[in-house]
Order: sequence, then C-alpha cells, then structure tokens
Amino acid sequence: MPHTRDITALPVLDLSLLEGTVAQRQVFFEELRNAARDVGFFYLTGHGIDSELLSQVQQHSRQFFALPDADKAAVGMINSPHFRGYNQVGAELTRARPDLREQFDIMNEAQALPVAHIREPWQRLIGPNQWPAALPEMKTRLLAWQDRLSDITLTLLDAFAEVLGQPAGVFDESIRGAPYQHMKLIHYPGREAGGSGQGVGAHKDPGYLTLVMQDDHSGLEVETADGWIPAPPLPGALVVNIGELLELASDGYLKATLHRVVSPPPGVSRLSCAFFMAARLDATVPLLSLSPELAALAEGPQSDPANP
Repeated sequence: MPHTRDITALPVLDLSLLEGTVAQRQVFFEELRNAARDVGFFYLTGHGIDSELLSQVQQHSRQFFALPDADKAAVGMINSPHFRGYNQVGAELTRARPDLREQFDIMNEAQALPVAHIREPWQRLIGPNQWPAALPEMKTRLLAWQDRLSDITLTLLDAFAEVLGQPAGVFDESIRGAPYQHMKLIHYPGREAGGSGQGVGAHKDPGYLTLVMQDDHSGLEVETADGWIPAPPLPGALVVNIGELLELASDGYLKATLHRVVSPPPGVSRLSCAFFMAARLDATVPLLSLSPELAALAEGPQSDPANP
C-alpha cells in the first residue's frame, strides 16, 4: 500500500467567489478545474452554511447513535425494501472486508410504487425513509439539511459544466424534477487492539458529487500519485469529491478518486455525514462533447475491478 504522508495537500475553494466579479468567478473556475484534474477532492468554504447549523446536524447524528440498540434496530435497513435505515458495525463490506462503522441512510422521501407498477430493479429504491420514534425532530431537520446540500451540489455541477466548456444546463435533463439524493450519518468507533482499522475500505463514489461534513477527528484519506494523503477536518469546510458519473460524462477528464477512512484510535469516536448527489434513477447521463484541447487530456473512465 502506498505510503501515507503527514500533511494534507487538498486544495481549498471558496464557493462565494461565484457571487463576485467576473475575475473572481474565473479564479473559482480555474481552481475547480485544477482540483478536479489533479486530485478529484477539495475543501469547500464560502458555502453559506453557518457553524450553528453544522453543529445541529452533528448533534442529531450523535443523538441517533447514542440510542439503545433496540431503537436503532427498529429502523434497521433490513426492514426497508428501499434500502434505507440503520446498519450496525460490520454490516457493510468494502473489498470483501467489513467496515468498522455504523450508519443511518436516508434518500429522497417519496411514496413507494405499487408492486404491480415495478418494471425495473431501480424502481425498488423509490419509497419512504425510516425515522426513529425517539427523535421526532430528526425527519424534518435532516430532510432540510439534505436539500441544502443538494442545492450546493447543483451549483457545483453548473460550475463543472462551465469548466468543461459546456452549454448552461447540460446536466439538467438528468436531474430534472429532483436529483437522486442519498445521505449517510456515520459513526466510526475506536479501533480495537490488533484490529484492521478499516473504517471504510478504499472505494470511489458512484454519483456526480459527494459532500462530506466531518467532526473534529481525522480519518479520511485520499489516494494521489504520491500516495495516500489525509484530509483532516477544516473548521466550517465541507469536503467535496467527484463521483464516477462525472468521470464517465467527461470521458475521464474529471477524476473520481479512491478514498478510505482509517478507524480512530481506541476510545475515540468519529462522526461524519456524507451526501451523495447523482442523476435521477430513470435518467441517461450525457456523454459530453469536449473541445479538442480538453478531449486530448481525457484519459477515459477507469474501472475498479477489485470493488465491483
């Protein structure tokens, strides 16, 4: 495994520059282009979310994972035909090894389709989320938080269209109505002596874009040409990474990057919230027509046979 360096090299982008002068917008687009090409990961500041709201979401996450096991099991994913709800530590695998994390998944809140109307496997994902009875405010606040993050990703997707020299709205058909939303509240318990330390194994995200909110503890790592680098928490910032759909749409000009989470030390708990935005489940993702200059730099989409 490549060596892990002790400092972070992830770029920091200020989203508020998009509301500035023409020159400031161009600075943002250039920084976005470089971040997407060089690493596929960056910190995002200037997103307009105040620290109090960030703290509230962290508090909801902390309250949920502190619930008795029976309360969490009552909203277990095993109860949901739409793959939402709680999974205990070790229930999810990456590269055939258990991830040492527990998580609570929500997606777009919707009514389930009648069974007689289901024609495609993906239609089974349409449906309601599960919500813990002990935390009655959780539904309203987390759905509002998910929509807030979705708005940020849509702004970024428009910026990527600009970076790629595409007409405005080139992605609109694939997200019309509402993009696909998927959010995970995640708790990483401290590793045990002699344990693997795999909070989550190395993987790429499948959608357009991912936003991650971290607490005060490190653990997220990103693979680069120089090895694995840490992405420690930056106060007030979200971590953004490119998903495989955006890599596919750009024929590999943009990079979906392998990343992982190393479990915290014994006795330390780490919380994070990951939001994944993708095309609608029934949409076709566009294959963009790049300029000759950009097409010459597109390396084609990569596959990850070790993590099907």
